[in-house]
Amino acid sequence: MSIPKRILPVIVFAQFAGTSLWFAGNAILPQIQEAWNLPDSSIASITSSVMLGFISGTLLFAVFSISDRFKPTYVFFICSLLGAAFNIGLLFLENTYFNLILLRFITGIFIAGIYPIGMKISADWFGKSLGRALGYLVGALVLGSAFPHLLNHLGSQLSWEFVLIGTSTLAVLGGVVMLTTIGDGPHRVKGAKFEPTKCVSVFKEKTFRSAAFGYFGHMWELYTLWAFVPVVLAYYATQNGTELPISLWTFIIISCGSIGCVLGGIFSQRIGSGRVAYRFLLLSGTLCLISPLLYLLPQPLLLLVFMIWGFAVIGDSAQFSSLNTLTAPPAFKGTALTMAVSIGFLLTIPSIQLLQYLTEFIPVEWLLFTLVIGPIFGLRSTKYLLKLKF
Repeated sequence: MSIPKRILPVIVFAQFAGTSLWFAGNAILPQIQEAWNLPDSSIASITSSVMLGFISGTLLFAVFSISDRFKPTYVFFICSLLGAAFNIGLLFLENTYFNLILLRFITGIFIAGIYPIGMKISADWFGKSLGRALGYLVGALVLGSAFPHLLNHLGSQLSWEFVLIGTSTLAVLGGVVMLTTIGDGPHRVKGAKFEPTKCVSVFKEKTFRSAAFGYFGHMWELYTLWAFVPVVLAYYATQNGTELPISLWTFIIISCGSIGCVLGGIFSQRIGSGRVAYRFLLLSGTLCLISPLLYLLPQPLLLLVFMIWGFAVIGDSAQFSSLNTLTAPPAFKGTALTMAVSIGFLLTIPSIQLLQYLTEFIPVEWLLFTLVIGPIFGLRSTKYLLKLKF
């Protein structure tokens, strides 16, 4: 069956639009920290609340087999509407820290019906040729995550409400487009069942364990770097007495990852997902190691290096997803993949909280250096897969 040319662009746009909800809270944080007198630790709390919501949503969707019991495009549409509603809810509730954390948590729950469901819809359409599509889909996630920072820059003369209105409107549009233009794909099959009793035993399979542990190391670094890019850029600008549009450069740095995702998907067809993932992780891990030296660079060179870091830190994500799918025990594939995603995102919380805690004890220059434990762990785990030519 020939796949209509509109399918991939529509799914990619809808994925981008829906995931713009993810970092909306982070983008407006500098404004509301000052206006609401929020603590310095709020960056870690807000980011972690979305992640915890996403993890909770992922487990709920798996336990109740939501994407199997209901048409995936309907699920995507409803979650886009509800995610947008809770994202913009802060405009209608009292402006308190508790309400902000609560709304970000609930928004995260519904993002679990956008990002993973979008991946399933893509799998339903592309089947065995999913590898290239995954690169575009994760690239869309990257742009969606970065987009609120661009909105914050463009609306810098306006209030923080502009970002929430913009991202919620975009998410609704993405849901509508997905619902009205994408039907069931030709490869749609019932998903593998989630079996809680097998949550530990799936990791006894060495190839899956290697892929999953590599993914865990990648996740330890990824979202913490994204969350702290504005912090380190602001610190650099203050230390050097330079003008730097923080939101704009945060958008650019994170967005470079979309190029890495697309190129990673292309090269995986030639050399395999394992080698692509390993090389991206090696590059980002190296940048973690040398990060204390980056603050000595002139501003243009510093920004270039961070763009390379943004390119590398997410370029392996789609490939780790592919490796997890390829190596998951066939009898318990649903359980294995659910656990890999849930644990991966769960690890972002202690990583983010640790960096926030360390801000009290070590210079900012050394914060990103501590992320290197993730790539080191991931590289050691992924190396086994290279022998098997995955």
